[in-house]
Amino acid sequence: MRQIEFPDGAEVPVIGQGTWHMGESRSERKREVAALREGVALGLRLIDTAEMYAEGGAEEVVGEAIAGLRDDVFLVSKVYPWNASRKGIPLACERSLKRLGTDRLDLYLLHWRGEHPLDETVEAFERLREQGKIARWGVSNLDLDDLLELPSGCAANQVLYNPAARGIEFDLLPWQQRRGMPLMAYCPVGRGGKLLDNCALRQVAERHAATPAQVALAWALRQENVLVIPKAVEPLHLKQNAEAHRIALTAEDLALIDRHFPPPARERPLEMI
Repeated sequence: MRQIEFPDGAEVPVIGQGTWHMGESRSERKREVAALREGVALGLRLIDTAEMYAEGGAEEVVGEAIAGLRDDVFLVSKVYPWNASRKGIPLACERSLKRLGTDRLDLYLLHWRGEHPLDETVEAFERLREQGKIARWGVSNLDLDDLLELPSGCAANQVLYNPAARGIEFDLLPWQQRRGMPLMAYCPVGRGGKLLDNCALRQVAERHAATPAQVALAWALRQENVLVIPKAVEPLHLKQNAEAHRIALTAEDLALIDRHFPPPARERPLEMI
C-alpha cells in the first residue's frame, strides 16, 4: 500500500482504521476486536482512537486488538480539550496508555481546541515526547488560523474531509501540503450513508467495478499528503477499504464528482462532526 510520510520521516499507510463508536456495546466487542486485527493483517496498521470514544471504551477495544501486535501498529489517540492543560495531559495520557495496554503512543492529538492555551498544550505534549510516552504530537479539528498559532513540531492535523465536506481545499489543505504536514481525513465516506447514495459516486463506482465507499476513499487519496481513517467492522468492508488505494480516478470521474460537490471558491468555516 502507498505510504505517507510524517515530518520526522515515519511512514504509515494512506489508509488506516477509525474507531469512533467502538466500545459502546459489550455484545459487539468480539467483532470489533477481530475487525481491527484483520485490518492490521490487511495492511491498515494505523489505528486512530480517542479518550472521548465511548469514554475510553474504544481504547480498551483497541488495547485488546493490538495485544501481541503493538510493534506492527501505528497507534493514535486524542485528548479532550478540557484535559489539555500542563497538568491534565500527563494524567489523561497515562489513562489512555493503561486502557490501550501499551507504554507509548505513536501520535497524540488535541481533539479540538478548548480553553487551554495552545502553548501550554504543546509544552505538555513535548514533555511527554521527551519522556518517551509519545513519539510525536498533533491536533484535530484545527483550522488554518489555529495552526498558525502553534509552535513548530505539529506532526499532523485530523479534520473532516469527503466530497460533501471539502472546504479545507481552499486554504487549509494547500497550506499543510506545502509544509509536508499530513492531513488525516475522518469520516471520509460520510455518515449515515447519505453520501454513498449519491448518483455521481455510484456512477463512478460502476465504471471501476468498485463501491461508492471505495470511490470516496480514492477521491480523498487523490490529494497529496492525505491519509484516510474509515471505520469498518465487516470483513468485506475492511477488504474493500484496503483495496481502495488501487483505484485511479480519471479526469472525467473527478469532473462528475465536482459537478455534484463543487470545490470551494472562497474560505469557509472548518466543518466538524
